[in-house]
Amino acid sequence: MAASVKALVKHELLVWARTSAHLSVEDAARKAQVKEEQLTAWERGEERPSIPQLRKLGRVYKRPLAVFYLPEPPKTFDALRDFRRLPAEMAGKQSPELAFEIRRARARREIALDLYQELTGEEPKAFLSTASLTEEPEVVAARLRDVLAVKRTEAASWRNVYDAFNRWRGALEEAGVLVFQAEDVEVSEIRGFSLSERLFPAVVVNIKDAVVGRIFSMLHEATHLMLREGGLCDLLEETSRAQERIEAFCNHVAGATLMPQAWMLDEDMVRQHKGTQWADEEIAHLSQAYRVSREAIIRRLLVLGKTSEDFYRKKRKQLQAEFEAQQEEAQQRRALGLEGGGFAPPDRIAVSTAGPFFVRLVLESYHQEKITPNDLSSFLDVRLKHVPKIEHAVLARSAASGAHV
Repeated sequence: MAASVKALVKHELLVWARTSAHLSVEDAARKAQVKEEQLTAWERGEERPSIPQLRKLGRVYKRPLAVFYLPEPPKTFDALRDFRRLPAEMAGKQSPELAFEIRRARARREIALDLYQELTGEEPKAFLSTASLTEEPEVVAARLRDVLAVKRTEAASWRNVYDAFNRWRGALEEAGVLVFQAEDVEVSEIRGFSLSERLFPAVVVNIKDAVVGRIFSMLHEATHLMLREGGLCDLLEETSRAQERIEAFCNHVAGATLMPQAWMLDEDMVRQHKGTQWADEEIAHLSQAYRVSREAIIRRLLVLGKTSEDFYRKKRKQLQAEFEAQQEEAQQRRALGLEGGGFAPPDRIAVSTAGPFFVRLVLESYHQEKITPNDLSSFLDVRLKHVPKIEHAVLARSAASGAHV
């Protein structure tokens, strides 16, 4: 009987929900398991979907049911233009998965801001560090590193790349920057992006990327935030050359933040090295010491005048070929169901994608009865039965780091 009840929804909202999810009629119909002609009739207002059919469209478009009952389609945000892509990739059509991650990052930022103000009665501290393209990248990197307060002795104590990732992420969040991870977007489409705002700007990195790649992307996007505070975003609209200049600047700052010049030149291996050629073992040793990729090491050696452009290009080409082969193998293994270790449990995914700061904020709001159990489940994107494990994981991490809302 319920299937015959028609949803009193405006056809303009059906069109908006699909197009804002970056889905064609063909793809949307296939995912919703309806005929294209049927979906087209709904979007033209010739017919209406049933309530169960509308719910299914909501799941496909990743929109709550209530959005279909708005008086008119919401004004959508402009597409982001500062994606960090693989070097060979060109800007193109957004996938539905990327469109969803952009929406989710914006929604989480707004939720975080509302909850923080509700809990504390004040605004969060702003990320005030700024930069200009006219500055030396090394100077900007030193400023960013001072803000993040990650010391050399501390970095040397990290047991693995996950320790490094968590520390850099925590440092950015302490500085007022939210750090999220995208789940379902391929690395070939995006490695990271940022949302530039005065309060709680956000950095998003791709969880499918290598951990060292995510660390670099965090600092690359943090540099974008510094530039945007300086009012330099408009350059992105001018020319591809301006875009390339900004990307090169952000790469330089990220590399210099992770591998300060004084630290690198003080390394025995670097100080005593002769010539411009570097053995794979030497590159791997430095990569391990700084918890960065091998490509980041050779780029930094080039910037510091410790290798040649020819060696850098040759080695970079080799490393990119290795990376692409690894990505292809990983995709094949996923397709065959051979991924080692299976899927991560929902509680771990929630903390990893939303970030410890956001999760603590939601949990504290719940315990102070600022939000309902349904809000808690919705904000963390998990069922309530997973919350105890999430609490345990976040509280244990908070106790170890001394973090708090």
